[in-house]
This record gives sequence, C-alpha cells and structure tokens, in this order.
Amino acid sequence: MRSLYTLLLYLATPLVLLYLSLRGLRSADYFKRWPERFARFDPPPQTGGIVVHAVSMGEVNAASMMVQELARRFPNDPLYFTTLTPTGSTRIRELFGDTVFHVYAPFDLPTVVRRFLDRVRPRMLIIMETEIWPNLYHEAAARGIPILIANARISERSIGGYRRLQRLTGSALRKVTRICAQSPVDRERLLEVGATEPQITVTGNMKFDVRMPPSLNEEGEAIRAAWGSQRRVLVAGSTHEGDESALLAAFTRMLPKFPEALLVLVPRHPERFTRAAQLARQAGLAVALRSAGMSCPAGTQCFVVDAMGELLRFYAACDVAFVGGSLEAIGGHNVLEPAALAKPVVVGPHTENFAEITEQLLGCGAAVRVADDAQLEMALSRLLSQPEERDWMGRAGFELVRSGQGAVTRTLELVEAALTATTG
Repeated sequence: MRSLYTLLLYLATPLVLLYLSLRGLRSADYFKRWPERFARFDPPPQTGGIVVHAVSMGEVNAASMMVQELARRFPNDPLYFTTLTPTGSTRIRELFGDTVFHVYAPFDLPTVVRRFLDRVRPRMLIIMETEIWPNLYHEAAARGIPILIANARISERSIGGYRRLQRLTGSALRKVTRICAQSPVDRERLLEVGATEPQITVTGNMKFDVRMPPSLNEEGEAIRAAWGSQRRVLVAGSTHEGDESALLAAFTRMLPKFPEALLVLVPRHPERFTRAAQLARQAGLAVALRSAGMSCPAGTQCFVVDAMGELLRFYAACDVAFVGGSLEAIGGHNVLEPAALAKPVVVGPHTENFAEITEQLLGCGAAVRVADDAQLEMALSRLLSQPEERDWMGRAGFELVRSGQGAVTRTLELVEAALTATTG
C-alpha cells in the first residue's frame, strides 16, 4: 500500500504545485520558498534536535506552549518547527523569531523525506494533531527516530476516510512511538484506524492550556475605550463567506434596536480580507479597515480586521464572540480562545473540529448554538441586551478552560520518556 501511495504521490506532485500556484493568485506567499517543500534548504546551525510539525496557524498556536516548555526542559536540543501554510509560517516567526529553525515541511516523497532527515538529523519528531505521513514515519522509524503524535484527534467527519485507507494509515501509525489522544473518543477512533492500545495515552486537549498574555485584557479595554465604552461589540473570529453572509444579514436587522453596535469581522484567511469588506459594504454598512489604523469612528458599523495574528486582542475587546467556520460546513474553529477570555460564545451547527469542547461549553452554559441567521439574530439580540447573562456565560467558560488544563505537562512527560528510552 505504501508503494502505491508513493507512486500516486509522485504522479500528483504537478497537481500539488498547480494547487500552490492557484493559492498564490490569492496569497502571494504560496509562490515563495518552494525548494523547502522538496527539503532543499541550508542546514540548520546545529543538528540533532527535536522537530515539531504543525499544519497551519491554529496548530502552531496549540503547539506554542509545548514548544516553549521543550526549550526550557531541553536547552541543549535545538528546535525545528515545520508547517505547511504561509499563515503557519508567519505565526511561527511572530511567536519564536529566530529561536527555532523554521522551514516548510517536506512533501511526503521518499527521496525528499530522506533529504530532510539527512539535513536536520533530528532525535525526535513531534507531529501536532493527526497528520499521518506514511513515508516520513517509515523513514524516521527506520533510523530509530522516535515519533510522537501530540494532541491527536480524528473527527467524525474524517473517520470514514481513515477507515477506507486503514491498511495504509494503520501501518504508518504502528511506526509511531507514542500517541497522545485528546479524548477517549479519539482514542477509540485511533484504535479503529490501526493504532495499538500500548501506543495511546489520553492526555487531554492542549488547546485548554492556552495562556493569555497578562496585558491582553488591558489591550481589550484600551480598544473599547478608543471605540467608545458604551458601544455593544460583536467580534466574529476566523470567519468564512458563509459565516459573514449570515452575520451581516442578522446584524443589519439588529441595527434599529442597537444603533451604536459594532460588528468586527476577522476573516480566517488573508485572501478573504477584501471580499469581507466588500460584503459588508454591499449590506449597506459603514466599513473601516484595521490596515487604516485602530481608530473606529462613531459612524462605523463594521470593522474588518485585515491583518493576521490579532484575533485575541479583539476577542478581549468584545461583548459577544462568534466563532467562524460553523455556519457553513467547515467544522468550526477554536472556541476556547474567547472562552479563556471569559467571553460568551456563539457558534453555528458545524463544530465537528471542536465537537467535544463545544459540547462542554454548551453543557455548562458558556456557549449558544444557532442554526441560521434568524436564530443568530435572536441569540445576539438577547445577549447584547443582557449584560448579566453575558457575564455569567463568560465566567462559566473561563472555569471550564481552567479545569481542562494540564495536557501540555502530560504530553511533555511522554516526550521525555521517549527521549530517555532512545538515549538510554
């Protein structure tokens, strides 16, 4: 199966490059640094460290505390951080600067993977969430390099695909030293697609271990003061077009009741910044852009954050947070960030990517689920009218996040055990 997979991957490589080119038409960063994807880069100053791989910005954020702790616990081991997307790359640079060696992850072709391992010579691979790369896993295991999957999860939406490819995924997973599952449900799904019982430990979800900078609440208060503390502010984070269309429809109907309200749109992808502003103007709203400055005149009805890496400060400034990717079949994005800031959370029906966490937030009363723009309007109108309910929901979410922490510590204990077993 791996030979067939490799053949198909070689045949598909031109299509992958075409895909990167098409993405590059919307985001020029996709045209850059192609040699890195074939493991052609200058070797790091020091080899023999720990590789951490995270697909994109969300996984980089989830891995950030673990990487900080790796640097503290293993000061003599250089850290290498790989990602697949420009947004992930930008976030790595924002968080770590030059303290980690960063390149794009190699395509999962045998010759490319070997070249990558030859240049970096890692003593461990840590893969965030469930990125299964058969050739990378095979080559690393053949060299005696331990592999750990951190924050492992398999969503209900993706389990069918893994089942169909079980011979391939199962053989790859059995090359892994340790799998740190987010939940008992993920543990059962991992067993179903080929992992073995001794490999898996349920360590919890590392995203609960989010640490908000101490200055973040102060930043949020400063933003609100500049905008006008009496304004009701709805922040919609990580939005896609389906989210924005529904939000704009609901928000425009709410304006007669809340004429001073402000909708803050934070699109998920930079190539959508212009389109989000266009949709808001088409809805008849007065629009201001973050790129023009932080000022938001009293007449502004929609503030579009056309910048990356700033969502948290706007969550800190809001009365209500809507988490995007949930009103269309994207699967939803990180609901823990606004909850950790003690903000009431609103989501749509599609939250498969954070299914268990969303259910926990709904169960403790920290979140509200809506099906469409009509229900969205009703929920937002109620929350914007009732500060006591907002405060209660925010406190409930904050306590849930605090009680779920500890996954990073449990994961690092397994990292240390795997490294000790290899060297000892």
